[in-house]
Amino acid sequence: MADDLAAAVTKALAAVKDPASGRDVVSAGMVQGLVVRDGMVHFALQVAREAAASLEPLRVTAESAARAVPGVISATAVLTAHRAEAPARPTAPRGPASPGPMLLSDVRAIIAVASGKGGVGKSTTAVNLAVALAADGLKVGLLDADIYGPSLPQMLGTRERPRSEGQRITPLSRWGLKAMSIGFLVEEETPMIWRGPMVMGALEQMMGQVAWGPLDVMIVDMPPGTGDAQLTMSQRVPLAGAVIVSTPQDVALLDARRGVRMFEKVNVPVLGLIENMSFFCCPNCGHRADIFSHGGARREAERLGVEFLGELPLKLEIRELADAGTPIVMARPESDEAQSYRRIARRVWEKAAAKADAAPKIVME
Repeated sequence: MADDLAAAVTKALAAVKDPASGRDVVSAGMVQGLVVRDGMVHFALQVAREAAASLEPLRVTAESAARAVPGVISATAVLTAHRAEAPARPTAPRGPASPGPMLLSDVRAIIAVASGKGGVGKSTTAVNLAVALAADGLKVGLLDADIYGPSLPQMLGTRERPRSEGQRITPLSRWGLKAMSIGFLVEEETPMIWRGPMVMGALEQMMGQVAWGPLDVMIVDMPPGTGDAQLTMSQRVPLAGAVIVSTPQDVALLDARRGVRMFEKVNVPVLGLIENMSFFCCPNCGHRADIFSHGGARREAERLGVEFLGELPLKLEIRELADAGTPIVMARPESDEAQSYRRIARRVWEKAAAKADAAPKIVME
């Protein structure tokens, strides 16, 4: 059944013409990574990087053609300048040598919130830091760079689909900030079965074709690990710095250490470490227990020579409010946890703004 639907989608795409060559996108070899599963269709259109902006109408046309095929529930197309068969990149890139013009030039400071492994509360931290900065009066953007596991729709409490105006996508507004996630563009349970080049293309699209407008700061919720998304961000946007989130136990700190070293290799300053789930507070009696140990991130920050930004508890209320789409900074601004997020956010902004303002400005004449 999936093979038949894939063949039907391919036939529909064969009727879509590339305006530059006059050939259809299938015979021109532009369709990459076509995946059909349970009626969900995903594919990329490989285009020249310099022509990507002008070919947004072609992407929309191809996506609509695929969506019109009987049996297709949803279709998502992205533009990519990468081939899936491209040779592997060097394992230790030396600096952010950009493959194209830098994106998000209207953002004063871009901050990556990262972790070496999943499950440490990175997304919860990113959302609350972004909301805290917006509450302080800054113009804030929040970008979900985790293509495989987007969590912003859940944590921001909205499944609204962004509007398109011509070639531009309007980010969603929520809790005083602008937000964009691949989760806003696909069905909730759709698996993103994409190779690295398609992920990089989707990231570039969310950065370059979303109408973010001028912002003071953008918080980027990075996927866990040290892979394609991290390299793309370091190459395509002028990151003011990275914040590493870890839990206190040794296995998490080992991966956090790799994250710090990765950003150092691509010349992105590490603004500091945050210890999440630092201790557990019983909701009934208030008893404290160091379930995952305690103080490991502080010691690791001292060892690595980076700032320790603060600690946050493992608390039921933080999780419940995140699942409900109401970050604790907004829902319980008077709580100790909300105040901790706000203190950390202000320190991160202080450091990132100073680094962004000190960076040389390149003007093309």
